[in-house]
Amino acid sequence: MVKVAKFGGSSLADAGQFEKAATIIRADSERRLIVVSAPGKRHGEDIKTTDLLVTLAADVLEDGPVEESLQAVKERYESIVRGLGLSGNPAAETEQQLRKLIDEYKTDPPRLMDALMASGENENAKLMAAYLRSLGETARYVSPEEAGMVVTDEPANARILPEAYERLKKLREEEGILVIPGFFGVSKAGHIVTFPRGGSDISGSIIAAGVEASLYENFTDVDSVYSVNPSLVENPKEMKQLTYREMRELAYAGFSVFHDEALLPVVAKKVPVAIKNTNHPDAPGTRITAEREREGLPVIGIASDSGFVTINLTKYLMNREVGFGRNLLNILAEEGISFEHTPSGIDNMSIIVREEYLNDAAEKRILERIREELDVEEVHVERNLAMVMVVGEGMASTVGVASKATTALSEAGVNIKMINQGSSEVSMMFGVNAEDADLAVKSLYKACFEKEPV
Repeated sequence: MVKVAKFGGSSLADAGQFEKAATIIRADSERRLIVVSAPGKRHGEDIKTTDLLVTLAADVLEDGPVEESLQAVKERYESIVRGLGLSGNPAAETEQQLRKLIDEYKTDPPRLMDALMASGENENAKLMAAYLRSLGETARYVSPEEAGMVVTDEPANARILPEAYERLKKLREEEGILVIPGFFGVSKAGHIVTFPRGGSDISGSIIAAGVEASLYENFTDVDSVYSVNPSLVENPKEMKQLTYREMRELAYAGFSVFHDEALLPVVAKKVPVAIKNTNHPDAPGTRITAEREREGLPVIGIASDSGFVTINLTKYLMNREVGFGRNLLNILAEEGISFEHTPSGIDNMSIIVREEYLNDAAEKRILERIREELDVEEVHVERNLAMVMVVGEGMASTVGVASKATTALSEAGVNIKMINQGSSEVSMMFGVNAEDADLAVKSLYKACFEKEPV
């Protein structure tokens, strides 16, 4: 049996957190594959190591002085080395590696950013392996290249290649504890390429799927996943178990505990996931599996995410025009924009996209194309939208959830801009003004969890 354990930035922020992580690793001999993030914040005002590396990259690209930002990164690792009492001078080796990457990629901004950002995880993996050895464990650092994490050559947006899974499988046969940096892979040309946000979660999930792990443990700084953002609701309900589909919907809608793209590899191999607390490892945590027992309530969680834009268009007899939807989406595809949702009526359609993809120039160009190529009566863009998601496998077999949700939003004075529910009925989405998102979440939580169930 092999378990993959991933430790996030908060779990490795300083020497004390390293010690906790090492104790967890050593407590279970099946935890043989360890995936690490870069050191996170040590306190509220602190700066993540990854952000320090971004500053370093910016200094290099602006052709300015780099010594201050370089030393800030080195100091983060030196403080961990001192706290752990490690021998040698690993922080100096980290500095040497950073200088090498700067020399190699300083004329190639995307490559430089990927290489420097990835070094946060890479150097931390070396430290964790060294610390485990100092405790008497058989442990070694394994680079993503050696592990077989071969990815597409898309800076900041790597995707795992199919052949990687077969290469990763051989890690099962290795002896001792293997420590692998998260967040990045290596292209066929040998370039360091990072995954998108939540990349260390993605790495851990890929490795767990590759070795067909009995369990993928994701260690963070919370006892479990809550049904709602705990900053919005006092003492929210804990989710002890949820399905892959429920977690995917909640992560997509803003749950930061587990990145939505990280689920795909473990879903394909049906590897169960456990989200646990490094600071309280005996807590049961939250388990994510293909199926779960129903707890009585149809809704398991509520989340929201902002930064959405809708392209709203109207054309009489749209429903009679064969290929209209395809032609509309083709315009977005040719402009390099992916869509999130497409609620529609017989004469109108709305395309919801992430705001980051639709700057002023792109908006003007796309609207002109829609008017000219699709001959619509009206088209306009609406910004500052948030998507609020109500999630639960039990909604499909429960009458009245939509009524309860819309009544709660109405009573709270939240204007619903749109409603969308997939055919699986695992989630129900409400589009609201961004400034109303928190109020919407709180009112929905009260209706779904604090009142009598429907």
